Order: sequence, then C-alpha cells, then structure tokens
Amino acid sequence: MSAPAQATGAGGDAGLGALVRAVQANAHIADARHAADLPLCIFLLQMREYYRWEQGLDFDAPIDRALLGRWLAEREHQWKDLESQPYSPLPWAGRHFDPLDADALNAELLPHGWAYVAAWDGAQRPLFALAALQREESPAGAAPALLECGDELARSLLAPPAALVGARTIVLRREALARWLWERVEIVAQRPVHGPWLALVEAFGLHDARRFAAAKTELIEALMPMLEWHERGEHRAAQRLEPGWSALRLALRQRPADAKVRAVRDLLADLETTLPMLLEHHATMALHGWFALLDGWRERFCPALRPAYAAWCDGDEGRALRRVAHDGVEHFAALADELLALHRRDGSEAGTAISARLDVDDPASRVAFTGR
Repeated sequence: MSAPAQATGAGGDAGLGALVRAVQANAHIADARHAADLPLCIFLLQMREYYRWEQGLDFDAPIDRALLGRWLAEREHQWKDLESQPYSPLPWAGRHFDPLDADALNAELLPHGWAYVAAWDGAQRPLFALAALQREESPAGAAPALLECGDELARSLLAPPAALVGARTIVLRREALARWLWERVEIVAQRPVHGPWLALVEAFGLHDARRFAAAKTELIEALMPMLEWHERGEHRAAQRLEPGWSALRLALRQRPADAKVRAVRDLLADLETTLPMLLEHHATMALHGWFALLDGWRERFCPALRPAYAAWCDGDEGRALRRVAHDGVEHFAALADELLALHRRDGSEAGTAISARLDVDDPASRVAFTGR
C-alpha cells in the first residue's frame, strides 16, 4: 500500500482523499515533464528513495531490485502519458484551487492540520507536496510565516527539505529532511569520514547506518535551524534581488549556468543570515551540518569558508567565520548586482555573458571570495 493510500485510509476523510489524489496527480505530471533534467546517477538515487516512500518501507528495509525495476519501468511508462497533461485544480471544501497558489489553499487547510506546498526548483520546475502540519508561526510585519510539516501524504520526486513558498512563507519538511539525510548517511557509512561529517557521525552514532532510525528525531532537531535560517536568508535575499532575479534565471538555457547563479544567491543568503544566526544561537551541530553539505559551486565561489570553519573548530569562537560572512556579503551582493545588470542589458540573451562572468577558472573574473 502506498504512503498516500495509508494516510487517506487512516483519516477516513473523503475530502482529504480527493485532495491527496489531485496533489499526487499533479506531482506525477511535474515529474513527467522534468525528471529527465536530472543527471542519471541522481535520478536513480532519488527514484529509489521515492519508491521507498511510496511503498511505506522503513529506511533500512532491503529493496527487492526486481520489484524496483518493474516499478521504475511502469512509472516511466506512466510519465509518457502524463507529460503533456495540464495541472488540475485542487478540490477542497466544495471549491477548486489553483495548484500553484499555495497561499490560497493553505488559508483553508491549515486550520484542519494540513499544509500544501507548491514551490519551485529553478525558474520552471514546480514541486508539490501535501503534509501534516506540526507547527505554524505567523509573525506580524514583513517577517515570513513558517510552516513545519511532518508525514507527507503526497509529494513530487524531488523533495527539498525546505522551501520558500509564495511571497513570504517558509516550509520546513521533516520527513523530506529525514530522507535527504538517510541518502547521505548511507553513503557516509560506506567510506572513511572526516571534518564536519565526522562530527555528526560521532555525535549521533552514525558509523553504522542501522543507527539512523534511532537517531533520526534528534538529528532532525539538531539540523532544523540550518534549514530555517537558510530560508530566512533566502527571503531576505529576495527583498534585495527580486523581481529581476527570477527573470534572470529564465534567461539561462543551460543547467550549469543556472547552478552557478543559484550558488551566488545561496551564498548571499547564508553569509548574511544563516551562518551569523547559527553562531549567535550556538547551534553547533547545525553548523557542522552546514559545512558537511558545503560543496559544488558554493565551495568553489567562497574558498574562504573552509579555513574559517577550521578556525572555529580550533576554538576561535567564530571570529573568522563572522569576518568571512561580513565581507563575503559585500562581495556576493556586488556580484549579484553585476549579473542583474547583464540581464537588464541583454534580456533573454544574457545567458552567455552571465556564464562568462561566473567563470571561476578565469582569474580575471574574480568570482571567488578568498577572504580579506
């Protein structure tokens, strides 16, 4: 029995069941359109964990490869029929809601203990989910609202553990975070670890992947501040960069260029908000977690971060990290302004100039922040 079927049956709520089926149908359509965009190795890893979720399997339950292979073939066949289908309106309480308007549907759902997610991976790929609501914060003023979710009844293949939904709502997904961490724990358990990963492995006893189920709740609690402060940083960065930034990303026709542009905004969010707040709140495990996940273009664009992390581990109380964060914000804010100016100049043809500006291997580009 699939995860959505289990949840619907347990609730006995026909209205909820119809909503779950509609959200899942739209999630399948989004996957049909965009799953092929993923590199093959990442696609196969995500599909394996998606199968585990859909079948309601425990994290460490063995997976029958033959059954997985048949499921994968059936899903890809299903996608061929869905790729050209439009997204369907979502039924709830006698009304139908736009599947991309999470704010409108959540205004009706939240009082009943459910939360709907309609977020974006990049400028063109929507992600959908429906989950049990565990915590809600609705602060006054311009601060973003926060929804913390638990068990997921419907979801897309790609399930980021945190997202900025709509104009001002942060969604934290505990189940998605657990699955995201499990993928990494499985990998880490098979090889020697060092640095920030070693700190997490030793703190939570993750030398053996079978320990994950016992440590899962504590691990999620320790790392949740990392996700929350990053999304608060994203919200803050959006006040500086939008609406031009989304239009800029639409002009990028190649995934590598989009990944670089995303790294610039991520660094701006983390240097301005995430890292300073984790230091201020003494969120030690969350800081180790952030550095354990520092890789790719973010690491290449900001090589000053690793030495500052080493200094923090050696007892400098975060002085080097605060300095890198303060000076790095100025660097990446100026870089983001340059990219926006290129887009204003070249419009939909700005991709080539933006890619050239973010060529980290060209010394003249001065993309990387090495510290001051």
